[in-house]
Amino acid sequence: MDIKLVNIGFGNIVAANRIVAIVSPESAPIKRIIQEAREKGVLIDATYGRRTRAVIIADSAHVILSAVQPETVANRLTSKEISEEV
Repeated sequence: MDIKLVNIGFGNIVAANRIVAIVSPESAPIKRIIQEAREKGVLIDATYGRRTRAVIIADSAHVILSAVQPETVANRLTSKEISEEV
């Protein structure tokens, strides 16, 4: 099994095949998901104290906070897949 990794900012890397969703943290349901993950102990804060701009939800129910835009993470994910196919 080949592990594909994606940079989510500041040198933090996530296994691309474990990502279920990349969303913006602005809506109330996403804020609720973040709070519930914090209470359960499955929240990973990779923002380095900066503003949260993307919330990455993994298949293991972990919630990862990133300081880069969701579009940027998605572009890094798709460009990584394209470069590996070539």
